[in-house]
Amino acid sequence: MTDVDTPILDDHLHLDPVNGRGAEAAAEFAEAGGTHLLVLNKPSWHLVDEVGTEEAFRETFEITCGVTAAASDRLPGRAWPVLGVHPALISQLVDSGHDPEEARDVMQMGLDVAAEFVAEGPALAIKSGRPHYDVTDAVWDASNEVMRHAFELGAETGCAVQLHTEGGEDFADVAEWAGERGLPREQVVKHYAGGRVEGPIPSVISNRDDLETAAESGEPFLMETDFLDDPDRPGAVLGPKTVPKRVRWMREQGYEDAVRTAHVDTPARVYGIDTRSTLD
Repeated sequence: MTDVDTPILDDHLHLDPVNGRGAEAAAEFAEAGGTHLLVLNKPSWHLVDEVGTEEAFRETFEITCGVTAAASDRLPGRAWPVLGVHPALISQLVDSGHDPEEARDVMQMGLDVAAEFVAEGPALAIKSGRPHYDVTDAVWDASNEVMRHAFELGAETGCAVQLHTEGGEDFADVAEWAGERGLPREQVVKHYAGGRVEGPIPSVISNRDDLETAAESGEPFLMETDFLDDPDRPGAVLGPKTVPKRVRWMREQGYEDAVRTAHVDTPARVYGIDTRSTLD
């Protein structure tokens, strides 16, 4: 049973109503004790026929907002959409004949559309980043320009930016780029983080070792599964029950303060959401 004083938030998962289970996966999360979700759009090529057009971005975001609303109906708390452009799109665009600068412009346009969804209310935050695999210097530079544009949009709309990037712990320079554009470090989130990150707020992939590192640090952090809702890989990356299960484990280990940090204090600090008042 969920402790109503300490909600349980999965900071990053995907719900795919086109190919996957959609809101049914949110119901599984709730049955395990979860209360709140941040639902990230899958890359547009998983959901719509076109790639890299304004219409494709809008349709992708509308699909994600729809499944997020359906997920909210299954939760004792609520779900919010986080919308943006997957950094791997730049490789698809370059491979299809665009130069890196053209690909950058397409991706920045997609982020502009995502920011509209934030400004108008359905979405909570923006997603951006850079490839987590080897690319040319030109693609890397263009990707960093895309990410910096996301920071500008976050500052303009007053929202957080989740980042999909390479692995590692030191992203102090990325947080500095955000600050230079008016977005505070505490509104920059490193998705799929280990337990320790310098610069952004870590959204820790919910493995026990990484969670223990985060809990022992005493620093703000979030918890996530990066659930893909892919019928070919039903438990990837982690299943929707994982965060509630890990919260129970953390309490058994005596990390009650860290649980409150991850599910109440940090969501309020980063996103401005109150996970307690939004519980039924």
